Amino acid sequence: MKVKKVMVIGAGQMGSGIAQVHAMAGIEVILHDVNEEAAERGFKMILKNLSRQVEKGRITEVDKAIIINRIERSTDLEYARDVDMVIEAAVENIEVKSSLFAELDTIARAEAILATNTSALSITEVAAATSRPEQVIGMHFMNPVPVMKLVEIIRGLATTDDVYETVVALAHRLCKTPVEVNDFPGFVSNRILMPMINEAIFTVYEGVATPEAVDEVMKRGMNHPMGPLTLADFIGLDTCLYIMETLHAGFGDDKYRPCPLLRKYVKAGWLGKKTGRGFYQY
Repeated sequence: MKVKKVMVIGAGQMGSGIAQVHAMAGIEVILHDVNEEAAERGFKMILKNLSRQVEKGRITEVDKAIIINRIERSTDLEYARDVDMVIEAAVENIEVKSSLFAELDTIARAEAILATNTSALSITEVAAATSRPEQVIGMHFMNPVPVMKLVEIIRGLATTDDVYETVVALAHRLCKTPVEVNDFPGFVSNRILMPMINEAIFTVYEGVATPEAVDEVMKRGMNHPMGPLTLADFIGLDTCLYIMETLHAGFGDDKYRPCPLLRKYVKAGWLGKKTGRGFYQY
């Protein structure tokens, strides 16, 4: 099956980016969120990103208009009836995702693929909420989606070869590099990245160094483009905590125990860039 139209659920930073790259690849997109304000914010993020591309000479104003015309906003899940594939980019919570996939299962066409952009949760568990587990798959984009080339493709226990091959072909159409990984907590990217971030937070918690010093060591000494604590602020400390909790619960290994300082910041509402304060102030 060739994907001609997708519905992206969740118009936040990830969802809007996913919608943008599909529209840029010539695919019709429905950008969905729970209310009009959220959908409009996501749409404006896409407009801002495309305007920047015009300023840099990468696309023309005509290109921008064509891309924008491929994106429709929605607050009604019933639009899922008309698409070849749904890509969910909602909050990272298994109850929310399972409930959403159960509802989508009753709306989407029988042959439609249901994908989740989860960064750590079990694809098999999400698929179990549907009557079509063979058509559920993980498609984990990296942030920021329009820039980052990697997409982790994660099969659930029942995902068919046809669905996997369709999603890999779609990733190539989006000019992304698909990498197949197995359905384990955190997959590959976050199983490796999040413990590093958590250890950087422990380093601050134990008084070894300041956030600035930790980030400087990793940038200058390890050639990372961004320090782990700056990256944590960019991702969102609440998201980092949730992924660490998922890893800890999934593996039962204390090496994944979230740092108490991470919990403290989240309880304080210091979630990073999106709230104006995390390990740094914005």
